[in-house]
Amino acid sequence: MSVLQELAMRPAPPVRHGWDPSVGVRLALAGTVIFTLLVGANLATPLYPLLQQEIGFDAVGVTVAFTAYVGALIGGLVLFGHWSDHIGRRAALVLAVVVGLAGGLVFGTAVSLPQLIAGRALQGLAVAIGTGASAAALRDLMPTKPEWASRFTLLSSSGGVAAGPVMGGLLSLLPRHTQAPFLVHSVILLVLLVPLLLLDARPAINPAPAGEGRNYLRPHVPSLAKNARGTFWLAAVTGFVSFAVFGFCLSLAPGYFAQIMQADSRPLIGLLAALTLGCSALSQLLSLRGRFLVPAGLLLLGVSVVLIAAAGTWHSPLLLVLASVSAGLGQGAAFRVVFNDVAAAVEPVHHAQVISAVYIVTYLGSAIPVLGLGVAVSLWGLQASVTGFAVPIAVSCVVLALVACRRGRPGS
Repeated sequence: MSVLQELAMRPAPPVRHGWDPSVGVRLALAGTVIFTLLVGANLATPLYPLLQQEIGFDAVGVTVAFTAYVGALIGGLVLFGHWSDHIGRRAALVLAVVVGLAGGLVFGTAVSLPQLIAGRALQGLAVAIGTGASAAALRDLMPTKPEWASRFTLLSSSGGVAAGPVMGGLLSLLPRHTQAPFLVHSVILLVLLVPLLLLDARPAINPAPAGEGRNYLRPHVPSLAKNARGTFWLAAVTGFVSFAVFGFCLSLAPGYFAQIMQADSRPLIGLLAALTLGCSALSQLLSLRGRFLVPAGLLLLGVSVVLIAAAGTWHSPLLLVLASVSAGLGQGAAFRVVFNDVAAAVEPVHHAQVISAVYIVTYLGSAIPVLGLGVAVSLWGLQASVTGFAVPIAVSCVVLALVACRRGRPGS
């Protein structure tokens, strides 16, 4: 069955021909797609200071470009997050890769802020289409191990976000500093399309009846059992708060880190920006358990964000590194548990839709607080604004930790 037939939601033929890889290969392919898309969406993090000089825009322009990506991602999750349930996982992943390819080329060749914003918006749409599809595909392929499906989902997504700034910094050392990272990434996406197009795709889990496709593809309110709503909102709000920290790391933090480190090396700044997200990704490999894992992780995140702000006041590179590491470990441990709870509480037929809904709230945390932070920097300066950002984040972590304690759930 071709991708075009899947997109048209035609019935699967009784006999399918194509490459039928093992479950392990399918798992790797599903995880690689969202990992690669998120790498591309975050290549620009260490390049923003250079782009500001070349194109000419201020801190508000950086946050506008960043939030254009998040805004498109959120809109895309609302509009397209459930599509893979109806058109099939493979078709949605192919569509995501094609849109991501377009976004990277537009951003990489940008000569103005509006063009940067357009490229970021396309990248956001690509990630939106791929997020639900990838998470649902991993769940489909591991029906008896939902916790590990959630771990692989978070490892792929957090790992991609973390690897993006590092790869962007390294690839910017090539000639044509701001274009080379996106050209290399475009080649990787083209290569990734080959196995996706050859794949013998499995039928959609919830295909639309003949003539009903348009109704099925319209946005729908997620279907949640009453006893799962508290779990959903705890995960979503935890995601909102923690992704506000990630948004800071991926937008204004490079300039902040450069001041503390007294360095302008793009690979170094990219590595520092990725440190929190990388530790969050690595924490998915740790089998941490315990009744109070979620509250402990949230409190560690809150304290760490305050220490990141203190590192700027005290001009302490060591404190910055240690606080960035502990922030990632705390976020990763807490979010893994609440994310897995949501995934386990949802029927497979609604998995892509509900997980996309979690990410809608989560990614709002990367947009609203970060945009406000950009405005604050223009008014009061970077250090005062980072401190003002850290305090409400820490308070929110304490409140969420208390909510998690009251729920009295096991942290498994």
